[in-house]
Amino acid sequence: MTKLEIVNSISDKIGVERVDVQAVVEAFMHEIKNSLSSGEDVFLRGFGSFIIKQRAQKTGRDISKNTTIIIPAHNVPAFKPSKEFVNKVKTNVQL
Repeated sequence: MTKLEIVNSISDKIGVERVDVQAVVEAFMHEIKNSLSSGEDVFLRGFGSFIIKQRAQKTGRDISKNTTIIIPAHNVPAFKPSKEFVNKVKTNVQL
């Protein structure tokens, strides 16, 4: 599902103009990005958490030059779904 499909679905369900829904969705994503980039985790009860994970320094290989490189420690954004979310997906999605 794309952002446009999400906006259209919400707009159809609650009867608000697509432009207004898109502005809310964009603002929501902007706030999550700002919170994570300032070091704050985002917790949405019943949905999940957007958190910052710290990756340790490690050694990698540049196979084109056949050399070893050091990948420095860094932070990456991650999403951890709530138990309710995980259980709903487990029970409803069949492959």
